[in-house]
Amino acid sequence: MSTRASAPAQPQLRPRGSNHVGMRQYNERVVLQAIRLHGELPKADLARLTHLSTQTVSLIVNRLIEDGLLLKLDPLRGRIGQPSVPIALNPDGAYSLGVKIGRRGMDVLLIDFIGTVRERWAMDYEFPDPDTLFDALQQILRAAEARLGDGAGRLSGIGVAAPLSIGGWQSLLGVPPAQARAWQEVDLSARIALMTDLPVHLIKDTAAACVAELVAGRGRSMKSFLYLFVDTFIGGGLVIDSHLYAGAQGNAGAVGSMPLSLAGPGNTPGQVLSAASLLGLQRLYEAAGLDGLAATDERALEPPWAVHTRVWLRHASQAMALSIVNAACLLDISDVIIDGVFTRDLLSRVIAHVEEALDSHSWEGVQRPSIRGGTIGSDARALGGALLPLYASFAPDPEVFLKTGAAPTPNPA
Repeated sequence: MSTRASAPAQPQLRPRGSNHVGMRQYNERVVLQAIRLHGELPKADLARLTHLSTQTVSLIVNRLIEDGLLLKLDPLRGRIGQPSVPIALNPDGAYSLGVKIGRRGMDVLLIDFIGTVRERWAMDYEFPDPDTLFDALQQILRAAEARLGDGAGRLSGIGVAAPLSIGGWQSLLGVPPAQARAWQEVDLSARIALMTDLPVHLIKDTAAACVAELVAGRGRSMKSFLYLFVDTFIGGGLVIDSHLYAGAQGNAGAVGSMPLSLAGPGNTPGQVLSAASLLGLQRLYEAAGLDGLAATDERALEPPWAVHTRVWLRHASQAMALSIVNAACLLDISDVIIDGVFTRDLLSRVIAHVEEALDSHSWEGVQRPSIRGGTIGSDARALGGALLPLYASFAPDPEVFLKTGAAPTPNPA
């Protein structure tokens, strides 16, 4: 495992395999991961990257082609010597389902072996009713299998991204207590496992979004970063030394629960989510007689919504800046990624306002992190969920979510 002290200035993937007997599955996963991260590669380059012998790589590649996980592409001609034959992942080699269960809607993505979305389903609601939601999800699972036909046998699993407390903050959401309490007795993994024989993986929704950015977005080139995701509520994830850090309760990066001020007798401070969540922007619109759904589309920056968006931006950016300052002091992070379900134009405005808010803080004794925009957007949570089964089935170290700068340690067994 790489460490901060030994990391090179320009980190490069070093997925090392082992030439020992008994390492077949691990070495296969190392080869698959090398291709996933670097793109199509000839066998010679695979051997160099993985530190496996050319003969071992050739055997592995031939086996994975037979298994339908790899493809042999057309030879590259016009170079000195024998034409090299690139080896690539087979998009139809495996599939995965990602389910995002949110407080305002459910999204389901069917992705292929290279992470391309093949199909998507969506369900909107004011607040999720367990029975209605699970009935709809069961129908979607059947539709996904029908969509794949004979390929349904290549489904690797279901990744579920959901808030750790779906029924929490009921007063802020305006949800009847009985409706919120219904979720306290729901075991998501167990309930979904009753619908399918596929493995079910559960993760906090914003941590799943962080996984998507880590594996498929800007986070691939960052060793450690704080991740903020803005939806109905703001939440986050945390990557340290190329690991998604979950924490003791799986809730690391819970920036929405950070206090906005000092507590005192008779004074319970508000939380970051009360100022930096899209729920607040939607409420501003609705109070003015405008459509609250404009928070997630182009209307947010157009009259008459824009004047309310500017008010929200000012308060939201100050709250986000406070959480970033605290994280920088505690974790010594050099990068922060912000993303959300809003448009890319509004994301740019958010980042600009956060930078301005950070200017008002004292940075004496601590390094100010760089603020960057996320690259995935509204699909991040469902995509992150879908990546979990693929990595569990095909990555050499699924808990690390292997990427540039994070090399798996050879298993000597």
